[in-house]
Amino acid sequence: MKAVERLVVAGPPVGAALLALVLLTGWTVVGGAGRARPVGAGPGWVLLPAAGASPATAAFFTIRNPGDVPDELTGATWEFSGRITPKRHLHQGAAGRWEAAALAVPGGGELRMSPEDSDLMIADPPPLRAGQWVEFTLTFRHSPPLRLGAQVLPAAERPR
Repeated sequence: MKAVERLVVAGPPVGAALLALVLLTGWTVVGGAGRARPVGAGPGWVLLPAAGASPATAAFFTIRNPGDVPDELTGATWEFSGRITPKRHLHQGAAGRWEAAALAVPGGGELRMSPEDSDLMIADPPPLRAGQWVEFTLTFRHSPPLRLGAQVLPAAERPR
């Protein structure tokens, strides 16, 4: 009978410890303990260059960070060759300037790129047509690369 008594006494604490171990392991596996959770995003858009305009354009995405650890968008590539540079607008009174820099994705927040704030500048893109979808790979300081599509849109049809 002593073995049964020991099981009755020790069973609940051992079961609780095993349950805690399983739950903590699961929390760690999904990124909830001690590391950043990967960022996510939906489709973006690319500004269709106007005829006769500069041989550059820009891509825009909204990137969400579900974790508490801040991340940064450090670069991008797309299905075509050419340089892509993350840049942000620095407001200085009525004027401002653009600066090439990693773009912050705050913990528990989002980076919402727009022509007025931040974007991915694309130098010398190939001819693009309205409605066309192109593939990008975004790279981050902490999160794994993210493959996304973006639709080419004329300025008048851009999301607001």
